[in-house]
Amino acid sequence: MSKNYSLLFYLKKPKNHASGPKPIYMRITVDGVPKEVSTGKECDPVKWNSRGNRAKGTKEDVRTLNSYLDALEYKINEVHLQLTKNGDDITATSLKLRYLGKDIQRKMLLNVFMQHNEQMSELLGNGFKPNTLKGYKTSFAHIAEYIKNSYASKDIEVKQLDHAFVSGYEFYLRSSRNCTAISAAKYIKHLRKIVKICIAHKWIIEDPFAHYQNKAKPKVKTFLTADELLRIEQKSFTIPRLAHVRDIFVFCCYTGLSYADVKKLTSNDIARGVDGKLWILTSREKTETSSHIPLLDKALSIIAHYKDFPLCLTKNIVLPVLSNQKMNSYLKEIADICGIHKELTFHMARHTFATTITLSNNVPIETVSKMLGHTDLKTTQHYAKLLDTRIASDMFTLQQTLGKCLP
Repeated sequence: MSKNYSLLFYLKKPKNHASGPKPIYMRITVDGVPKEVSTGKECDPVKWNSRGNRAKGTKEDVRTLNSYLDALEYKINEVHLQLTKNGDDITATSLKLRYLGKDIQRKMLLNVFMQHNEQMSELLGNGFKPNTLKGYKTSFAHIAEYIKNSYASKDIEVKQLDHAFVSGYEFYLRSSRNCTAISAAKYIKHLRKIVKICIAHKWIIEDPFAHYQNKAKPKVKTFLTADELLRIEQKSFTIPRLAHVRDIFVFCCYTGLSYADVKKLTSNDIARGVDGKLWILTSREKTETSSHIPLLDKALSIIAHYKDFPLCLTKNIVLPVLSNQKMNSYLKEIADICGIHKELTFHMARHTFATTITLSNNVPIETVSKMLGHTDLKTTQHYAKLLDTRIASDMFTLQQTLGKCLP
């Protein structure tokens, strides 16, 4: 299809016209197909030059009319350039509609974002989790506030998104919202997903993230050393709620289960594995990937301790897990009692399993990754913080090898 067009201004005779000025129309033609648009002006046929598409004369009213027609011609040219730049089909109809502002409805960022969140809400339990939706709702609120503060507007057209918008949004998150680099990166990731949707629909031609680089570094995973874990295990608690939380925390230190996974763990998830021993055979709540974990003796003893617990019997769950907020609150008390000067959180149990329990005891990282239910080995590498004991052991082995080789 041709990318060129022709433009003609002419006088159109209205019905029952006898004499006097006639309305001026603009005819846009592409590939022989014409579309007419009224200019909103009129001219006396005596003063009209049909060959030049303009009014004749040098008087002020004629010069003003011709300047107006020049402006319309320039506007049509701008519309043509924009359609060409966007890769849109150029037809007489598309030029006319774009000129009149009646073409494809403008796509606004917050509107697209809201539609995404509504679709996600309808798919909860079918590929999406409530916490994921919660994060996107927070992102929506942050972007809305950013647009309001930085652009003095309630919304912004997706075609206006550029590098300045993205980098400005990151700065807003870090400064006005006091987000950490990791939190800001998460919200930027949400925006990137919405941008990808717009690009897929060709609402955006140039990717505003093309030259954007996020420099946020993963937060160092904190874990318990073998000595710290032993202190927690051997501590005798006189307060039942602390003993209760300690047991569940230790269980996760020896299984690598996250809070969500241990909370939903049922007796049906424990079965005989390939070696004939008891395993946890479940899927991760977060990623829905399979997670197969052989049960170590300490984990088995905790399961046995709670097998007749009333709540476990009633709900067919393995352990009576409290709310995440209470678990983390009580763990801080446990840390103080045991003399552990780290911010003890429930998720630290997963880090401890990955490092102190498995990797530092020569369990291959591929095996650890499988037990943790990771889909990418890079994710497991974030947990793989080698302990000094492992380094000392490896260097001792190296020393013995070198000793045998050297004279």
